Amino acid sequence: MARLLDIRDLVVEARTMTGDWTRIVDGVSCHVDAGEVLGLIGESGAGKSTIGLACLAFARPGARFAGGAIVLDGQNVIELDREGRRALRGPKVAYVAQSAAASFNPAMTLFDQVCEAPVRHGLASMAEARREAAAMFRRLQLPDPERFGDRYPHQVSGGQLQRAMAAMAMACRPKLIVFDEPTTALDVTTQIEVLAAIKDLIRDYGTAGVYISHDLAVVAQISDRIQVLRHGRTVEVGATKQVIEAPQMAYTRELVTARKEHPKTEAGPATEAPLLQVRGVTAQYSSGLQVLSDVSLALQRGRTVAVVGESGSGKSTLARVVTGLLKPLTGEVVLEGTALPAGYRQRTRAALRRIQMIYQMPDVALNPRHTVAETIGRPLQLYLGMDASARRRRTAELLDQIGLKPEFAERLPGELSGGQKQRVCIARALAAEPDIVICDEVTSALDPLIAEGILQLLQRLQDELGLSYIFITHDLAIVWNIADDVVVMRHGKVVESGPKRQIFTPPHDPYTELLLSSAPEMRPEWLDELLARRAAKGVSTAA
Repeated sequence: MARLLDIRDLVVEARTMTGDWTRIVDGVSCHVDAGEVLGLIGESGAGKSTIGLACLAFARPGARFAGGAIVLDGQNVIELDREGRRALRGPKVAYVAQSAAASFNPAMTLFDQVCEAPVRHGLASMAEARREAAAMFRRLQLPDPERFGDRYPHQVSGGQLQRAMAAMAMACRPKLIVFDEPTTALDVTTQIEVLAAIKDLIRDYGTAGVYISHDLAVVAQISDRIQVLRHGRTVEVGATKQVIEAPQMAYTRELVTARKEHPKTEAGPATEAPLLQVRGVTAQYSSGLQVLSDVSLALQRGRTVAVVGESGSGKSTLARVVTGLLKPLTGEVVLEGTALPAGYRQRTRAALRRIQMIYQMPDVALNPRHTVAETIGRPLQLYLGMDASARRRRTAELLDQIGLKPEFAERLPGELSGGQKQRVCIARALAAEPDIVICDEVTSALDPLIAEGILQLLQRLQDELGLSYIFITHDLAIVWNIADDVVVMRHGKVVESGPKRQIFTPPHDPYTELLLSSAPEMRPEWLDELLARRAAKGVSTAA
């Protein structure tokens, strides 16, 4: 096959806070042949997205190309002037971002945004571009393709919007598409539909791709070859099957192992009254949209209930009801036999202390202007009344408990890695000395090795402190590794619930079966086999 992309000894530097330059991509070389897909794997900070954006001759603000060459279709894109780079982006190379919701203009229709590039590049008139866009929507199994593009981004689901972004990337029929974590923020069922759409595009149009992810199981379904990166350098590169089944380097072996199941030891049957009960809760938002309907669950002391379901199933809304952030229309939350007031403002400080929450995005959950000591110190002062001296001592103990050194106390969130920020969020929750911790997708934004460390930390803390967890997630591998009991939700209702072994053992509810079958396996042929089975049963991947 002809060599389409050839990256040679690429060096990208970023300016530090002191004004110096440091290498974030350090002499990386890779290539992509026409019609081939290269998977780039690695933890945050490995340089994956930097390399992907470099294919479009783009370096983020504060970064610069400092060496090497990026030859795309015979052109060294680094040497192109501004007009040359504009001509490159769209017709020759396109980009699919991680978050479609954040990437589309909310004030423009999907047709306007998908058609903009081919019209501006003079490849089609607006009428022609609309016809092509509708045809692409149909190919991607989007609903009512002739009128789908008249909607605004907020009027379609996450999976539909991600597929619309793939259509936008294909609008100019580029030779190369960079897919930058396009399914990371999606639940497993939506992820399948987007992966299937991407695979169809690549096959039908012969488009080459660079697929960036930290999930080896996902990359294995799309890529012909995998290149593993760490700290801006190449660790290992090889055919997908070889990297998955016979990794050569220790770091690659760690990535493969982290994605495998490590089942939690099963707890025995509950013998005492639940610590927390949610009884017949129905809830809606101010818009009038009902999001929970007659939801019930029970949490035993020292155990973990995993709440699973696709986006929009009501998982996080349930957490808001439990914490008093959203008042239910009907039903109640009962803590150790006592019904709690519906709103948090009516709850006692003691009741608030006993239920704490850890959020999905530590970047958003931490005040960027507060040091770690200030963040952890607030619940120590609010709930336990500790003075400054006692807070310093207890903060040091909590940092040790979560595996961070005492000097982290004076750091700001911007000086921490993603995993370190999440550990600080855990310490903040522990500072209140709670009985129950609600973990809302706490590992979904983290790399697999860091996520594995967070899960091990949570399990150790449960064993040592007797904590009870409500663990909200769409990752069924995590459920198997950390849960005792499982509640499956869909469209605001409980589909089924019970001990983990019972829920994971056939026969399943049809929706539970859909969730279980949609969890990617570490086999390159898994997605093709799944799509073939669903096609034989007449089941569509689109939603």
